[in-house]
Amino acid sequence: MTDAAGENPDDKKMPLMEHLIELRRRIIWSLGAFVVCFIIAFVFANPIFDFLTRPLANVWQGQEGRHLIYTALQEKFFANVKVAMFGGLVLAFPIIASQVWGFVAPGLYKHEKGAFLPFLVATPIMFAMGASFVYYIFIPNAFRFFASFEEVAHDGALAITAEPKVSEYLDLIIQLILGFGIVFELPVLLTLLVSAELLETKTLAKQRRFAIVAGFIVSAILTPPDALSMMMMAIPLVGLYEISIIIGRIIEARRRRRRAAEEAAEKAVSEKNVVP
Repeated sequence: MTDAAGENPDDKKMPLMEHLIELRRRIIWSLGAFVVCFIIAFVFANPIFDFLTRPLANVWQGQEGRHLIYTALQEKFFANVKVAMFGGLVLAFPIIASQVWGFVAPGLYKHEKGAFLPFLVATPIMFAMGASFVYYIFIPNAFRFFASFEEVAHDGALAITAEPKVSEYLDLIIQLILGFGIVFELPVLLTLLVSAELLETKTLAKQRRFAIVAGFIVSAILTPPDALSMMMMAIPLVGLYEISIIIGRIIEARRRRRRAAEEAAEKAVSEKNVVP
């Protein structure tokens, strides 16, 4: 059966159904990859947890009797589950990203693929940079600062000793790693918007003051409630904003040169086709 325009209505529905089937297939592959990586990470949950606690162990190095505690019988088990989910997501990300790219890429033009692919590659790299920054620089300094509030018993006063809970420590360090990892995606997001011509660098530069204030607000939300932690996130965030402006200006300059060359080529072709 055809409509008045001579078109079969099923011809319009089939592409949508094919897209939905393809989307389902990509989601199943992504979930399957996550489940497999979750199981692998759960098997190695204790070594992963040891790696996450190493910054605190370094702060307490040489001090006998230091340990983490858990006050509920199931707490360590669920901590291992959290570790496995976190590790599984990290391990499965390349597969998930490839599935996203496999679903999106067929709908893009060649030049759009060339523009989008670098940002897809940069995403895990910037996240890894943020996670490395928080693990190797931020967390050791923050933990030394927090540990300095311990007190020894003197003049009848009780000692104040840190004995972090397993679940609370894990929640804190995962929050910090995810927070800094997401924050380090700022240049990727802003330069992608500039590349897509949805944002201009002159707008970014004009709104710099508001961006700085927003950066401090985000830092206050994502970090522990102390000024040192907030500053150690806010300063890199402001720096990343400035880097985004620089990269965006490079993209805009290349775009202007490309368009000027295309216009010059079109003008040369039109002049050649003019009959004297």
